[in-house]
Amino acid sequence: MKIKFCGASSGVTGSCHLLTTENHKVLLDCGQFQGGKAQEALNNEPFPFEPSEVECVILSHAHIDHCGRLPLLVKRGFSGKIYCTDATADLLDVMLKDSGFIHEKDAEWKSKRAARAGKPPVAPLYTYEDALKALEYVEPVLYDQQIAINDHMKIVFNDAGHILGSAITELWVEEDGKESKIVFSGDLGMMNRPILRDPTIIKKADYVIMETTYGNRNHPANSTSIKSLLDIVLKTARRGGTVVIPSFAVGRTQELIYEFNKFYEEHSEYKEEMDQLMVYVDSPMATTATEVFRKNAQVFDEETKAYILHGDNPLDFKNLKFTRSTAESQALNMDRSPKVIISASGMCEAGRIRHHLKHNLWDPKSSVIFVGYQAEGTLGKLLVEGGKDVVLFGEEIHVNAEIYNLEGFSGHADQDGLFTWLAGFRQKPKQIFLVHGEEDAKKDFGKLIHEKLGYEPVVVLGNSAFELDMNTAQIVNYETAVTEAAEDEEIQNVRRQISEIHNGIENILYNTDLAMGRNISQEKLIKINNIVQELAKATMVLGSAVTEEDR
Repeated sequence: MKIKFCGASSGVTGSCHLLTTENHKVLLDCGQFQGGKAQEALNNEPFPFEPSEVECVILSHAHIDHCGRLPLLVKRGFSGKIYCTDATADLLDVMLKDSGFIHEKDAEWKSKRAARAGKPPVAPLYTYEDALKALEYVEPVLYDQQIAINDHMKIVFNDAGHILGSAITELWVEEDGKESKIVFSGDLGMMNRPILRDPTIIKKADYVIMETTYGNRNHPANSTSIKSLLDIVLKTARRGGTVVIPSFAVGRTQELIYEFNKFYEEHSEYKEEMDQLMVYVDSPMATTATEVFRKNAQVFDEETKAYILHGDNPLDFKNLKFTRSTAESQALNMDRSPKVIISASGMCEAGRIRHHLKHNLWDPKSSVIFVGYQAEGTLGKLLVEGGKDVVLFGEEIHVNAEIYNLEGFSGHADQDGLFTWLAGFRQKPKQIFLVHGEEDAKKDFGKLIHEKLGYEPVVVLGNSAFELDMNTAQIVNYETAVTEAAEDEEIQNVRRQISEIHNGIENILYNTDLAMGRNISQEKLIKINNIVQELAKATMVLGSAVTEEDR
């Protein structure tokens, strides 16, 4: 049996792992790469396998970094079943259609720019129709229901507590008369969080493929407190500002609605202030996803079920309003009265949130609260790290708003949560593969579990394939796989550097354009010129090196 890591091996996006036996090829997730331009460019590359040869896909959950390339997989020849939980299937219908629409609009915008430059049009990664085609292959499965996916493999989905429908997959594989059990964690959720149940503790596995998003840090104690969130909201409202919350449309948004609802009910001392404060969910996809949540109450935790049984709708309250139309969204920024705007995307890379940031980042009365993980290369990451100047829709915005990072609201387990889950195995797994984390997070978590549990995990650092001996559970080609992974990581680093140079040139061109037609200081002009010269030199050196290599 071979495990080939084809995504989420050098970072936290693009989850995709291929299992190959003598008779079968099965894919775990098929996610989209997200982040900077270097990451997004990976989506257009050929899959490191032949899609038509893949028998089926086992999908952990409906976040785009885990499911976003399914339509592309189908477009390029895949025609097997896509297994997922029934709640994930409901969300997938929302996510893939929306993603196809976004890719079409993005290609349309890029094509207009290309036409003005005399270049050919840009094709979308996939379309809305491609998404519809992919949805035809979805095969919903209930939690805890064991099913055979072929003559030699069977699976069970367990609740991962990450988002609605998220699953930890148990996969039994028979080969050469031996049966091995693989556990794929997907993304693990936090313990004791609202709405969803805790991640399932698995007792036994031969091989574990495990996420490490927060493998090297814990969520601050106050970052999970709704009181901390509401203190910021009330503080901002009292000075006449708007609170902007970039939030993932699926998961975080519904949790925030639940927490606001609970706070409204349990804190009468703030009733007068809260009654004057509107909370807007400005994301069509989040609105539809919330409706999906309401239809899947059977997978909620006991506390949320109790709310429902007492006649309360935990995902609604008096001052909550969902906005769908563009006109409604635009009106929110014309109205300068205090309010809360929850909008996607959570990393501020696309969607209506960028418009709300444009209208509020400059305002010292306003606040921006981040409630989830911010990947490298994203606007969200830049803001939480203290960036003071950003460009939105061709306009330079200086950041005067207060920026808060309550990352404890993230749907991902922190280091303690990850460790608790892994320590729950009653029998030591034969091999553990750490994926879905930045390099430092994976290495630090690997060191932790080595010191405390005596495990020798494989820290996956790039796209690589490991061949497993079913009799000994040892990795046959360890040295070769690690070398290939290191080489792949070097290539990815070069991609990132080129992307940074490209972004730097774009920013310089933008700032130079701002200076045209108005007075500019000699000092700033010299600074711009120096940076342009350095970028030009770097570009020429890189070009010369590549040309020399080709000779």
